[in-house]
Formats: sequence, C-alpha cells, structure tokens
Amino acid sequence: MTLLLVAVGGALGSVLRYAAASALDARFPRGTLAVNVAGSALLGLLVGLGVDGTAYALVGVGFCGGLTTWSAFAGQTHRLGPRSGTTYAVATLGLALAACALGFWVGSSWVGSP
Repeated sequence: MTLLLVAVGGALGSVLRYAAASALDARFPRGTLAVNVAGSALLGLLVGLGVDGTAYALVGVGFCGGLTTWSAFAGQTHRLGPRSGTTYAVATLGLALAACALGFWVGSSWVGSP
C-alpha cells in the first residue's frame, strides 16, 4: 500500500511540475525554480509537523519527490552557461534551503503551540 501511495503522490507532483515548467520556463527556468522552492517548503513543513507513515509516503516522498527535480535543475543550470547557470544554481539552492527551514519552523511552531 505504501508503494502505491508514493506512486500516486509522485504522479501528481510530476504532472504539476510539468505544468509549471511548461507555463513558466521560456528563457529562464522559473517554473523549475518555483516547484523546487515550493516542494522544499512543503517538505520542511511536513517534517516540522511530525507527519509520518502513510501521509508522509503520499505527500512527502511521493508528491514532493515528484514535484521537485534534481535532473531538470542540473540540466538547466548547464544549459544557462557559466554566468547565468551559477546564478541560477545559487538562487535555487539558497531559496530551497531557506524555504525548507521556514516550512520546518512554521510546522514546529504549530505543533508546539497550545
């Protein structure tokens, strides 16, 4: 059952990633940047909330795993060339890590509040 949840979540995340990239990636990979940052924030939130088990399999592993993408990020970074690619890589990594930390902080705050 867990594998099915991961597969369903991954399918939904992948479709959303494709739609965002198709709509936003013209000359600069804004769609990929957006889904990587959003997926990182959501995953941080889930971890901060202490979500586990089947919900984490569906949303954390499946959906967030399908939504975010390392391969597209790597390919687009290379395609942008040395200057723009470096800027894109630094922006993506910095924003994604900050979004994950913010999501974790928000989730932890909700769990810890009375």
